[in-house]
Amino acid sequence: MDVNVLDLVVLVSGSFVAGLASQVTGIAYGLVASAVWLQLLTPIQTVTLIIAFGPLVQGIAGWALHPTPKWSVLWPFLAGAAIGVPVGVTILGWSDPTIMRAVIGGLLVIYGLGGLMLPAAIGVIRSGGAIADAGAGLLNGLLSGVAGFTGLVIVSWHRLHTWPKEIQQSVFQYVGLFVFVIGAFCLGAQGAVNGNTISLFVLSLPAVLIGTWLGKKVRDQVDGAEILKVLFILLVAAGCALAILPS
Repeated sequence: MDVNVLDLVVLVSGSFVAGLASQVTGIAYGLVASAVWLQLLTPIQTVTLIIAFGPLVQGIAGWALHPTPKWSVLWPFLAGAAIGVPVGVTILGWSDPTIMRAVIGGLLVIYGLGGLMLPAAIGVIRSGGAIADAGAGLLNGLLSGVAGFTGLVIVSWHRLHTWPKEIQQSVFQYVGLFVFVIGAFCLGAQGAVNGNTISLFVLSLPAVLIGTWLGKKVRDQVDGAEILKVLFILLVAAGCALAILPS
């Protein structure tokens, strides 16, 4: 990427907004980050940065809670992710960047429209067990590797279960950490971790940290639901731009 002043402003602003939004609304950090970063960066650069920042954002969000691992619940998600992440990263590495950019844009549109149109209350899953959970882990891992949407399926899956809050926290944090580790290893093997990506990481780091910290401070003082609606609209607009406009 040839960095100019405008590119730098967009990159840093997007980093700040993604960190802020991840705390205020609970929406997956990678969704907001990709909506902005893909306007400037290649898909593999974007996914690499999302995976790199993931542990920092998740840590500030509440890793201090140290939820007890519920291995009887976790293992199907981990098993699915162990397959899904490498497959997703492989697809990302092999795909044409322009096509992948449009695909990710389409996913943003679908998610944004779904968030605006689907009811908040969805029927609870009462069957499927470990097989269904492994499938959710596989899909979550696939989307993590191919688009950087590291928590999208897991967060949605929580809405379909009547799990206690501590189990939800355990699944989200430990599966997320597992995805970050596997994703980093697979992206490194693809050659995505290079001098250019490291420079982008360093440039974005202060904005991500400040946005995440500020979001955590103000999330109980703002109407997260209303802000989430605005974000869904912005995700649809950004997704349309990625899917339709030339790179």
